[in-house]
Amino acid sequence: MKTHTSQPQFGVLRKILFPVYSFELKKVVPMGMIFFCVLFNYTILRNAKDAMVVHAMGAEAFAYLKLWFVAPAAILFMILYAKASNMMSNEKLFYSTISPFIVFFGLFAFVIYPNLDTLHMSKDQIAIVSAYFPKSLGMFVKIFGNWSYSMFYILSELWGSAILSLSFWQFANQITKVEEAKRFYAFFALLGQGSLMVAGELAEYFSDVQSKLPAGSDPWAYTITRIMSMIVISGVLCMIIYRWIYRNVLTDKRFYDKPELPGVPKGKKKATLMQSFKTIFSSPYLGLIAMLVICYGISVNVVEGVWKKQLELTYTSKNTYNVFMSNYTYWTGVVSIITLFIGSNILRIFRWTTAAIITPILILLGGATFYTFVLFKADIAPMVASLGSPMHISIMLGASILIISKATKYALFDLTKEMAYIPLDEDMKVKGKAVVDVVGGRLGKSGGAFTQWSFLSIFAGSTLIQIAPYLACVFVVICVLWCFAVKALGKRV
Repeated sequence: MKTHTSQPQFGVLRKILFPVYSFELKKVVPMGMIFFCVLFNYTILRNAKDAMVVHAMGAEAFAYLKLWFVAPAAILFMILYAKASNMMSNEKLFYSTISPFIVFFGLFAFVIYPNLDTLHMSKDQIAIVSAYFPKSLGMFVKIFGNWSYSMFYILSELWGSAILSLSFWQFANQITKVEEAKRFYAFFALLGQGSLMVAGELAEYFSDVQSKLPAGSDPWAYTITRIMSMIVISGVLCMIIYRWIYRNVLTDKRFYDKPELPGVPKGKKKATLMQSFKTIFSSPYLGLIAMLVICYGISVNVVEGVWKKQLELTYTSKNTYNVFMSNYTYWTGVVSIITLFIGSNILRIFRWTTAAIITPILILLGGATFYTFVLFKADIAPMVASLGSPMHISIMLGASILIISKATKYALFDLTKEMAYIPLDEDMKVKGKAVVDVVGGRLGKSGGAFTQWSFLSIFAGSTLIQIAPYLACVFVVICVLWCFAVKALGKRV
């Protein structure tokens, strides 16, 4: 395999903006395209699932869904994935993982949603059944009564863990060297953030349609068929590009010089699932990576829950909610692209620890600012009255803070986390990453959900805004633990 020591040095501007050699485009561009498509789908699904759940069940349903449904589904997926990885090549495993998602989202748009009146319980039926249960269990009636929205939410959440965090990055780590990762991964992320802007613009275009449709028509029916069609096309394109990489890139010794293709099952007996668990959970190194993922999930989740409750009260239809979230997504992409240029150079210039600790510090400062405004809104409102209503200001403040936090997460957190996997052996990369990213990621989100659910259950009948003081305390503690985990892992990377 050619080394880059024999290649000409980059110019100053090229080194900052695009440190990739011309011959490497054959490998970098298709990988970036897969990342673009996967993140495009993730963005569309994230906004659509929130719009449907918020207006059918309320923002409080997020905590119940993440804790009692998404987390168990993630664990089940991880067990099946680990078993399948022992029997399939990586290529077949990728197709087997992504296909069920594509099929469901296509069926949802064209079969399930048009028949919701038959498939779902009505609001009156839900109210009657809920009356037989305690208030703390009433949300479960809404979840089962709107089962297709719940299923859509669960699979949309798993797309982020199973396809984005696991399948793509596992493949990238297996075919990329550490030296290449420092140059390639920032470019992958740049294309990925471009997908946020494209997804945001397209979703807004197909959501802001109420005034364009005939009276009496369902604007969300129009929206969901268009955006789910894009999901299916993008998913199929991922598989086509993946196949092209296997046939044209991994057979080129300049890019991949190992004797076997990544993830091809070997003749020797592999460790059992329980043996893999024992190895993984006895590894302090993987434990620290898991700590980063879990802390990120909890910290962002407890901020977003309160923020999305405010959105529910302001944007009262699925389409208007999705329009706002699409705009939010677009600006997340814009800010992320800017921070990626900064982040890629931070990775090259500074130590891993320095790059990795920026995300928790920024999230801590931003989240503390948001909670300060939420908790002391009555005192702060007179000072900012000229800027608009307190609710509107709070929403925009929360959006700004979350945009900056997520931009930093995409630019630094994801890249530093993936770099931490590279020194691991092949088997640990597959099974260790499955446990850390899928289950650890879900534990992070479900940990935030458990926190919210606990306070909502203790203070039955309360809302997320009413329990915000308790969530703020949890938020600060988690961010501090996150910083300690970064410092400990930095000594080992």
